Amino acid sequence: MSDTARFRLGALGKLVAMIVVAGVLIAALLFPWVGGTGLVARNSTSLLDALPVELTDRTPNGNTRVLAADGSLITEFYENNRTPVTPAQVSPVMKQALVDIEDSRFYEHNGLDVQGTLRALAKNVAAGGVEEGGSTLTQQLVKQTLLQTASTPEERQAATEQTVGRKLKEARLALALEQTYSKDEILTRYLNIAYFGHGAYGIQAAARTYFSVDAADLTLPQASVLAGLVQSPAADDPLAHPAAAQTRRNQVLHRMHTLGHITDQELADISASPVQTVEGAKPPNGCAQAAIGGFFCAYLKDYLNGRLKLSDAQLDNGGYTIQTTLRPDMQAAGDQGVLNTVGLDSNLIGTYDAIQPGTGHVLAMSVNRTYGCDRNTNPTCESVNFAVAPSKGSGSTFKLFVAAAALEQGKPATYTLTTSNPYVSRVYKDKGRPYTVPNVGSSYPNTLTMTQALYMSSNTYFLALEDALGSVRGPVEMAQRLGMSFNASNQKPAEKIIAENNGSFTYGTEPVSPLDLATAYATIAARGTKCEPIPLTQVLTSDGKPLTGDDGQPVVKGDQCTPNVIDPGIADTLNQMLRNDVEPGHALQTAPRAYVPGHQIAGKTGTINQNDSVAFVGSTPEYTASAFVLNPYSNASVGGFGGGKPATIWHDAMAPILTNQPTAEFPPADPKYSGGDVNRPAVSYTPPASNPGGTTTGGATPTQTPPDTATPAAPVSPAAPGLPPDTNGNAPTG
Repeated sequence: MSDTARFRLGALGKLVAMIVVAGVLIAALLFPWVGGTGLVARNSTSLLDALPVELTDRTPNGNTRVLAADGSLITEFYENNRTPVTPAQVSPVMKQALVDIEDSRFYEHNGLDVQGTLRALAKNVAAGGVEEGGSTLTQQLVKQTLLQTASTPEERQAATEQTVGRKLKEARLALALEQTYSKDEILTRYLNIAYFGHGAYGIQAAARTYFSVDAADLTLPQASVLAGLVQSPAADDPLAHPAAAQTRRNQVLHRMHTLGHITDQELADISASPVQTVEGAKPPNGCAQAAIGGFFCAYLKDYLNGRLKLSDAQLDNGGYTIQTTLRPDMQAAGDQGVLNTVGLDSNLIGTYDAIQPGTGHVLAMSVNRTYGCDRNTNPTCESVNFAVAPSKGSGSTFKLFVAAAALEQGKPATYTLTTSNPYVSRVYKDKGRPYTVPNVGSSYPNTLTMTQALYMSSNTYFLALEDALGSVRGPVEMAQRLGMSFNASNQKPAEKIIAENNGSFTYGTEPVSPLDLATAYATIAARGTKCEPIPLTQVLTSDGKPLTGDDGQPVVKGDQCTPNVIDPGIADTLNQMLRNDVEPGHALQTAPRAYVPGHQIAGKTGTINQNDSVAFVGSTPEYTASAFVLNPYSNASVGGFGGGKPATIWHDAMAPILTNQPTAEFPPADPKYSGGDVNRPAVSYTPPASNPGGTTTGGATPTQTPPDTATPAAPVSPAAPGLPPDTNGNAPTG
């Protein structure tokens, strides 16, 4: 049997079925008369009650759009590529072409057109193919809406099954829709939901896909192609099957000519020409296709799924607008800053996280990799977000937490200790023996103030300072208050660090999240206001309203900040102390490479044992950023210390931003915590013989430390291979 014969046989069956359905409908639902404009519903109220929620939404949801802080598009999330449009955003010729070929009595009937259906079936039987639609556009809208909003296989089957019951339900809902919405609204909703092939749902996506124009700008030749697609989008795809598309287009044109909507000349000119397409690019879909900030996008996606409890299905079908905190200028500068030092093809990982102190807004997130592709085919690909995930330690950046705890316990910035090198702890143990650490090299003075020890990153001073505190509890809890977390599967919980009294805490040996570290330092820059890092400011629904949760409140609660987690005076004093590590004029400072002339920058370097992870965290009053360079899958040295590659990344990423804005200044140190002057020369306190390596508050002869006369050829961030492990196998670092 030929295809034409099979089609005619099937169409005859449909014709008989339609007659049966029409009879049942007339008996069950309708007045016993048929008006000149079509069938009239017996009880419109009962029909309206039948409308499911899917059919009461005026516009189907489109793609979820993810926007940067300046409104530019980062990416979209979607299952079906759709951009809803209003009636005014569709060209009149497109509406006319669709109505003519699918439902020429659309403006006459009330949702169910038995006369038109019978005529279309008879015409299609005679032609041996689909030339005219059978169901009304309103019925097709019902079917497509129920099909595309179905969430289970059973719902999808119910929306498409060839039964009298399904046809009855479809017809009743079509009548109800006609009682509820205007013709123009129904037509536009159909144009927004129809599938046009090639992954394009809705007329706007179709216009962009096949012709690279907006729906409002479609011409007659283009509109006739798209109108013909809805019946058989795969077979008549003009990109894949141009000949079939031309045949179908000409059927549409002939129907429009028969109805008097195009001229003889238009019919002749267009019919004789092949279909002219201009294929457009599909919108990006997901973080792997993000225009900028792929790793930021991945962090955002985890935040949406985890913190806001929005599922992938909701994001793909919700049509939301997600306003993020990403600054494209800072992201681009961060990307370039990382790549300047650690290339895409490097075996090392370089990261950069920028946060706004006082809000927690994540401004940039860079990794020297391409997010989301397959590493087996492209070595630059990476799916692990090293800018967020804790993988390696950050070294002496943790000395900040010990210094903050010491200031809070009454030890000022001028608190002075004289230590031996190496220094033997009187509090902390290593496998039952006193915990001992050396400095890197022999350049360190034995006697240092807390300020000097912090910017020089003296290992011996900070173990002695931990001794003076008596326990690691204060520094660990300080780190948590400032924003550090220790709850990842590869991290040692804070309670365990405290219980074991690990003296190596000050050397940052445990895996650290670069984002956590930036958050903690941002708390200091914000004068003690801790803000949870947040990648977005709002999520809007398709009608422009804030998305709400089960409690009726917006799912985005705004900035999550807690003021005064430490005394602002402590934060002010620490910022002034940390400036010495970056700004010129401080011998043995470790991070001069991070300096941007004309700006106040407070920072700290860190390097873990064997130098397989190095870090720098720096702040201005407006920005805090962490930079890491690490060996992700081995313990081999990355080359250098925290004052080398990471400080350089920070400088290269921040310089383009800072040089284009006025200089801001940190508040001065608080005399309550500074001891009067954070840069006051050290005073030596020699511990009594009975307390080696300790401190005393009296009985010592103060002497000024001689000025430093030698600066290492390269910035020094104390960290050396071979430092002894503590009782947990962790090696102290600078």
